[in-house]
This record gives sequence, C-alpha cells and structure tokens, in this order.
Amino acid sequence: MHNIIIDEQFRDLLPPLDAITYELLEANLIQNGCRDALILWGDILIDGHNRYEICTRHGIEFKTMQKEFESREKVIVWIISTQVSRRNMTPIQLSYYRGMHYNMEKKMIKNREGINQHSEVFYHDDRKPQSQFTADQLSKQYNVSSPTIYRDAKASEATDAIGRVSPEAKWMILSEKAKVDKKDLITLASATDEEIAEVAAHIEAGTYEQWKTEMAAPPEPARPVDPVLAGIRPLDKAIGKIAESFEAGLAKIEEKDERAELKTALRTYIDMLEELYGRI
Repeated sequence: MHNIIIDEQFRDLLPPLDAITYELLEANLIQNGCRDALILWGDILIDGHNRYEICTRHGIEFKTMQKEFESREKVIVWIISTQVSRRNMTPIQLSYYRGMHYNMEKKMIKNREGINQHSEVFYHDDRKPQSQFTADQLSKQYNVSSPTIYRDAKASEATDAIGRVSPEAKWMILSEKAKVDKKDLITLASATDEEIAEVAAHIEAGTYEQWKTEMAAPPEPARPVDPVLAGIRPLDKAIGKIAESFEAGLAKIEEKDERAELKTALRTYIDMLEELYGRI
C-alpha cells in the first residue's frame, strides 16, 4: 500500500493537461496499465500526478521510484527540466519556466560563507558572477541567449506576483486566454502591489487588452478656442428662443402697425447675424 503525499506546489507547478490529452492518457492506462513508475521524494509525489489520480480512481496498479534531493528548490528545478522537455508548451509557458528555473538556481547558489548569491560572487576562474554563469548554462540547456534567460526571469517573477493575487489570472496568462505579452510582464516585474492587483483584476474580468489600450493612448491635444465659435454656441440657443417668441407673437398680431413693429425688431436681429456672418 502506497503512502503518497500530494504537495500542492509540486502538483500545480505545471499547467493541467487539456481535456483531450487527459482522456487519451486515461484510455491508455486503462488498456495497457501504468508502465512508468511514479517518482517520489520521500513520500511526496513529484512526477506522475495525472497517472496517480487516474490509477487510484480505476484501481490500476503502479510502481514508484525514489529520487534524492537536497531541497524543495532542487525538486522544482528537476520538475521543470523534466517536464519542459516532455510537453508541447506555448512560448509564454516556456519563457515562464525558463525564468523560474533561473530564479530557483539563483536562490540555491551559496558563496563560501553560505550567504545567498545576491551579493555577486565570481565563479571559479571564469571571473563571471554566478548569476551570469547560471544564465549561460541555462541558455545552452534551453537553446536561447543569456539575455533571454534574464528577461524570462523578470517575466516569471511578474507572473508569480499576479498568481499570488489571483491564481486564475496567472493560468489565464500561461494558457494564453489573456493576451499579456512578455514585454508587459517584464515591465510588471517592478510594479507596485496595487498595480499588480489592478492588472490581475482586469485579466480575470477579460478587460486587460482594452484597459492596456486606454492606458497607452496619448491624451487628445486641447483644441484652440475659436472666438467666433465660442460666440455662436450661446447665440444659437438665444436665436432659437427669439424665433419661438416672434412666432408666438406673430400668431396673435391682427393690426398692420403691430406687424411693422415686429418686422423692425426682427430686422435688428438679422443685421446682427449678418455682421457676425461676415466675420467668419
């Protein structure tokens, strides 16, 4: 009987299988049994979470194999190195896991006094800081440039920061349901907690792209005030009221003399409008 512990961090480190891939795996295990051993670190499962779940549910026998690691960081590095080579990942996922791998390696590097490497220590005779040596090594492993590894590390940090606010938003990024590109993530690596929370909220709501466009749009330049137009706007309202007044008065006028007075008054307004018209 297996006494297997499921560690949520290890289990959720990689994106879940899509429905079709999971169904194919399940059908294969039911038909052929579990041929590959599940990998354990002590009693903790570190490789084979989907197989374990399916086998347990269907009563399928499986074998286990032990691997020794000095720390959780080393387990995470092993999971990333193993799974990235197995899975068909999107560019943003590859970037995220390369960056996480680099950040885990940095965290594990110690100098002679056992102090974490954030105070740069030079590696052997290469006279390179250890972080640079790590980036060089990973660039060879993943067949990318060292600067790409550095950028991946920043993007990975930002993705994890978003994930701490909203795990859903993080997986929306990694599954490309939310179109958050790598440049955006690199910029967010230095964002405040409030800015990260705002981004996470827009990703969850599906409004990130619209919000990003609005934030990037330059403000419309203020238009110079045209004195003529400025005068016409209030005058337009006044003319409407005057016209209504004259029309109402015209309907009540019966005597010719009264009509003549109304014409004289109206002529004055017409002259004013013609003068304004000539200034345009």
